[in-house]
Amino acid sequence: MKEVFRRRRSAEVEAVPAVSEDQSATPARTSGPWDAEDGYPEAERVDLGGLRLPIGPGFEVQLSLAGDHIDGALVFVNESALQVHAFAAPKRSGVWDEIRAELSREVEAVGGTVEEREGPFGVELAAKVPTQDQGPQPARYIGIDGPRWFLRAVISGRAAIDDEAAETLENVVRDIVVVRGDEPMAPKDAIHLRLPAEARQAMEEQDQKPKLNPFAPRGPEITETR
Repeated sequence: MKEVFRRRRSAEVEAVPAVSEDQSATPARTSGPWDAEDGYPEAERVDLGGLRLPIGPGFEVQLSLAGDHIDGALVFVNESALQVHAFAAPKRSGVWDEIRAELSREVEAVGGTVEEREGPFGVELAAKVPTQDQGPQPARYIGIDGPRWFLRAVISGRAAIDDEAAETLENVVRDIVVVRGDEPMAPKDAIHLRLPAEARQAMEEQDQKPKLNPFAPRGPEITETR
């Protein structure tokens, strides 16, 4: 069952000042995705707890569930999709090399093809993944190692093969803020997300109001998929 609501106001996110060199041994990031401790540029973002996700006109956002926890977000726009998940990672080493090898094996195990190539975020995977209804579909697997976190992004649909369409979703990845938190987590454990307070309130109100007109003009939306 899907619960859909329309955002009525911009997400408010306060920028965090950059960490000085004497506060952290980690070099300052010069581009996103950003760590919550970075001095990242302000943008319209929806606060999902572990992620602050940038949004734009025509975007639809779905949150994916793993058991009782929200573990990822999907952004749909113009026949393209972006799926993002954030994970804990070791403090002094990244995990993208290891995860990239695992993803390659998984795609090949289901009859797909995959190759490494250089992308805007470093080495990524260009894959064709089998589907039941439409045959092999292109996908790009992107990984970014951050300070004690790892962000995995998958671009599919038209943006997987069209550079102009891909730019919109690549800019979403560049503007994501990851909120790792200080709690102990094992490497590769998912950083859990949460519904924004506005979303919870809207869903509660929706149960007491007439259904939205499905043919009305639609702005940025969030959908929870169960």
